[in-house]
Order: sequence, then structure tokens, then C-alpha cells
Amino acid sequence: MQTGFVELFVDLVGTDPLINGLVGGVIIAMMNLFGASLVLVWRDPSERALDTALGFAAGVMLAAAFTSLIIPGIEEYSGGNPIPTLVGVALGALFLDRADGLVPHAHYLLTGSRRSDAANPSQDLSVDESKLTGVILFILAITLHNIPEGLAVGVGFGAAAGDPLQIGGALSLMLAIGIQNIPEGLAVSVAAINAGLDRRLYAVFSGIRSGVVEIPLAVFGAVAVVTVEPLLPYAMGFAAGAMLFVVSDEIIPETHQRGYERVATLGLMAGVIIMLYLDIALAA
Repeated sequence: MQTGFVELFVDLVGTDPLINGLVGGVIIAMMNLFGASLVLVWRDPSERALDTALGFAAGVMLAAAFTSLIIPGIEEYSGGNPIPTLVGVALGALFLDRADGLVPHAHYLLTGSRRSDAANPSQDLSVDESKLTGVILFILAITLHNIPEGLAVGVGFGAAAGDPLQIGGALSLMLAIGIQNIPEGLAVSVAAINAGLDRRLYAVFSGIRSGVVEIPLAVFGAVAVVTVEPLLPYAMGFAAGAMLFVVSDEIIPETHQRGYERVATLGLMAGVIIMLYLDIALAA
């Protein structure tokens, strides 16, 4: 499986890390679009199903942060020195923490619910009452949560540096991010529809938004680590830290609010298992 898939990717795309990052960004953006578009055929997914799907996404991101970013960052790109990668982890988490202090969580803008530690915009900032401001803030909120995903894919291909023997690891990370983008895109689409946005228009908007954010970030991640190689372990740690922050601060709490904690946890375990399998099957 590994050899055939990697060879097919290399034959179609080549080994230029910048092109690989661009293609990876396009693929994960298209998978987000696919998830968002599921509302066109799955018109009323239950809260139980959504929590299970988001738990799965959390499991994929959790495993990917360690197997594809933190561990390679320490063992392969820092000569066993954990400090650069762990500094990157701390910076990634700090970045998302500060960003969440400025921009409201996406689910608040769409549902009106707000955590006590989230950003505190004026009470009239909702999609229904102030559509222009609400949509602008909504774009900012979900953009922040796509930063680590696009960046991680680009960093993965940049780390491979065009080496066919290393591209397998980057592909496993790309597939993991893309797979978790499907339930993520669906969940945000459902929340938007519940807030009164049009089903078909929002699905298209969500896919475009994902592409606008994740594609250039994937290219940027590849360019950064190829151009400034010493940044690689810091960049890998940064992407991992941001992903872990999103999992712990946003996804898991969101799936444990409606009484479906058990199925969300089972979904998380399934996501971890799938990611670990991908990592072993595709890594060189």
C-alpha cells in the first residue's frame, strides 16, 4: 500500500516540496468542501452523530500531532534535542490562546452560546442581528482553527524535502488532516444552517473559505521549512501545539456538552487508531 500510493503521488505531482505543499493544501480544502456539502444530502444529522464525528476528528488530530509532528521534530530534525520542537509546541498553543481571546469561538457566533473564558464581543454580534459583523467575525474564528491544519500539511511536505522515502509520512499527515476536515466541515455547516444561513450557499462558502485559508498556509509551511531549514523543528512543534490546543479547548468540550460523551470518546479512539494505521502504512 505504501509503495504504490507514494509512487502514484510522486508520478502525478513530482517531488518539489512547494508543489507537494500546494497539492496537499488543495486536497484537504476539497475534503473540507466535501464535508460541508454533506448537508445537501444529510439534511438533519443528529447531535449524537455530530459529536461522534467530531470526536473522530479530535482523535485524528491528537495522534497526528505526535506521530507526524512532535516525534519526528525531535528525533529526526533536532538530533534528539527536544527543546526546539517543544518551544514550537508552546508557541503554537500560546498563539491560539491569544487569538481565541480576541476572536469569538465559531460556535458562539452561530448559536449564541458563549463560554466564560471566550472572547467577549458586544451582545449584538450575532449572525441574526448583525449579519455583516457576525459573518466577518465568523470567518476570522474558523480561519484561526484552520491555521494549524494547513500549516501542518505544508510543514510535513517541507520536511520531506522532496525525498520520495519521506513523502509517505507527509501523505499520511495530509490524509489525516483531510479526513478530519470532513466531519469538521459538516459540523460547522450544520451550526450555520441552524443560525439561519442558506444551506446550499453556506456549503459553497465553507469550501471556498477552507481553500482560501488552508492552501496558502500549506504552501507557506513548505516554503518556510525549505528556505530556513533550522526553523523546521520549531514549525513542526508550532503546528502540533496549535492542533492540540484546538482539540482540547474547542473540539472535546464541544462534544461533551449534550450527553453523548461516550460515543464522542469512542469516535476519538477510532480517529487515533485510523491515524496510527495511516502513519505506519504510509511512512517510509
